[in-house]
Amino acid sequence: MESVASIDLETFRQRSSPLVQPSAELEPKVAKTLQSFNTWAFKREQPSDLVLLTRFVSQAMKLREPIPFVLYWGKGPRAEVASPDKDCLDYLASFAARIKSVYDQGALIRLILTDTHAALNGHSAQETARYHGQIAAEAHMRGFETYSLGELTSARIDLVPAENCPPPSDTTLEQLAASASRWYRGGGTPEQGARQYYMMNMMERQVIELSFPASIFVTFNGREQRELFPEKLPIFYMYSLRRGTSVKPWFLPDPSTARTPS
Repeated sequence: MESVASIDLETFRQRSSPLVQPSAELEPKVAKTLQSFNTWAFKREQPSDLVLLTRFVSQAMKLREPIPFVLYWGKGPRAEVASPDKDCLDYLASFAARIKSVYDQGALIRLILTDTHAALNGHSAQETARYHGQIAAEAHMRGFETYSLGELTSARIDLVPAENCPPPSDTTLEQLAASASRWYRGGGTPEQGARQYYMMNMMERQVIELSFPASIFVTFNGREQRELFPEKLPIFYMYSLRRGTSVKPWFLPDPSTARTPS
């Protein structure tokens, strides 16, 4: 994985702060680039803020840099990479290729491996490291970058404490508790796990904003969980494996180990 120590965050913030508006000359190119990926071939619903998304794309193009995207990659029951993972990574690669076809600098895809969420859900550190290590290898083969969310978080000393963050809405808590009833294997009840997960996200969304301030945040979730995601970044709600599929790949079984009906 990328070394956290190698990330010059302050220089990155100063250089890539998304403050510019498209110039008249650049505006048509920005629109064409935006149209290349903001399409129903990839998005499951409209982005959170199209104006902000356009500014981020414009900033990257003005600097002649790849358009940066950042997304979480979790951990489910499997301890090994399987075809759903590879299908998702290939889908992300096709997403990047679509941008490259109209903008020569292309896209930069960064996967944030959520080892912290895996630990909360009761997965062993060894099993998580094995799975995420395999994901990182597959991601790097496709030209993506990978980072550990735990390492990124431990490197920050400028976060607002979780207890000072807003509490979850009833709807969000219900959704998280329903998910926890399926995947949470830590101590306590699914609702307690859901509350812990929410508080972690309140801290970690700050980490993403501060570490990758000019990036577009991609999620396989829908806008009903918007409050979990970085406040100041545009959110791109994307399918996971193909158009019409939003299930996270790490929760899907390995088809090669599925039982054949007798």
